[in-house]
Amino acid sequence: MQATIEKISNLERRLNVSLPTQEIDAEVQSRLKRLARNIRMDGFRPGKVPFRLVQQTYGGQVRQEVLGDVLQKSFGEAVRQQNLRVAGYPRFEPKPAPEDNQQVEFSATFEIYPEVGVNDLGQVQIDRPVVSVGEAEVDKTIEILRKQRIHYREVERAAQAGDSVTIDYRGTIDAQEFEGGSGSDHSTVLGEGRLLAGFEQQVLGARPGESRAFELTFPEDYHGKEVAGKTAQFEVTVKRVAEPVLPEVNADFAKALGIADGDVEKMRADVKGNLEREVRRRSDARVKDQVMKTLLDNSSIELPKSLVQIEVERLMEGMRRDLEARGLKSDQIPMPAEAFEPEAKKRVTLGLIIAELVRRESLAAKPDQLKAVVQDYAQSYERPEEVVRWYYQSPERLREVESLVLENNVVDWVLSKVKVEDKPTDFDELMGGAK
Repeated sequence: MQATIEKISNLERRLNVSLPTQEIDAEVQSRLKRLARNIRMDGFRPGKVPFRLVQQTYGGQVRQEVLGDVLQKSFGEAVRQQNLRVAGYPRFEPKPAPEDNQQVEFSATFEIYPEVGVNDLGQVQIDRPVVSVGEAEVDKTIEILRKQRIHYREVERAAQAGDSVTIDYRGTIDAQEFEGGSGSDHSTVLGEGRLLAGFEQQVLGARPGESRAFELTFPEDYHGKEVAGKTAQFEVTVKRVAEPVLPEVNADFAKALGIADGDVEKMRADVKGNLEREVRRRSDARVKDQVMKTLLDNSSIELPKSLVQIEVERLMEGMRRDLEARGLKSDQIPMPAEAFEPEAKKRVTLGLIIAELVRRESLAAKPDQLKAVVQDYAQSYERPEEVVRWYYQSPERLREVESLVLENNVVDWVLSKVKVEDKPTDFDELMGGAK
């Protein structure tokens, strides 16, 4: 075998391979003979099919398999000898056969990984959000948990904001009913914006059993194009009014939140612990975002086109799955590849930087780091030990944790090189604005 590698550009290479035809022919014959020992064909006993018939039936297929195997082997040997790191997938192409037909020639065009350079980070500043979790934050969170468990009690008074109402309604435009304009036993909570403002105003103040008639003009930008901008006549009957009732903060409430003995103080401690974990997670996420931006801003990389294309296809496939999960047909929604390129380039760039820093700075994930992350995840669940077992039962799930640990190790490395300033941050701002 003869193999040469030529440089096409900074990242693109072409491997040229030349193999004696007799070596290919010999391997094809050898495989066909092995195949003939066990092949089954109508009219012949196993292993008794004439070799000529085996060759005639399977010769072309076996030859292609041999050529593919030889090319893959020669490609692997050549890149190892040249100490090249292949990015993406090579493109194999046969060359025209020489006149003497003594050689089989192929080429493989591929890209290599680029050199990754990270500038000095000594003058970069990263702000680390610092948030304290006190009793006020615990009280506020418990109030949110109460509202999530709200129930409604039927009343005979007039409806007001916050009440749940059940109504029948009928709407017409020019004395004609329209799609979506009528309904029975429709329930909604007043003040949550589920009804048009003008419609809701007519329901507010009405008592159970009371009917009201009114006109309503739909907004010009209303989603129902057939009624947008038109005036409708509505008749509404309020059938039921129910006021919101928040659960008391007592033993039953604590049990509902997973505190087996109903101890309210244990519940508060548990809420505080969860808040502190969430604050830490969101603070770390903000720091990580700044670190990744710092790496992007302070690195120089020429991206392999093949890696960008692979990432574009991965993003497009993710979008298709997301659309189909929402009940939409992805093949009916335009998804131009170029729309995904900026995000693909960003992800490929960060992936290359992280991989290089992990290799160069020995930042590989250690078993105790994996265990710590898994245990931290598990603390948010009622049975942490079962969550830990669930992670360790799957190599794929552990690989996801390993990727996170690698990123965290890179973040820690960057933080050791830059200036870090603790920045007092409002609790609500962090919890509402972080990802």
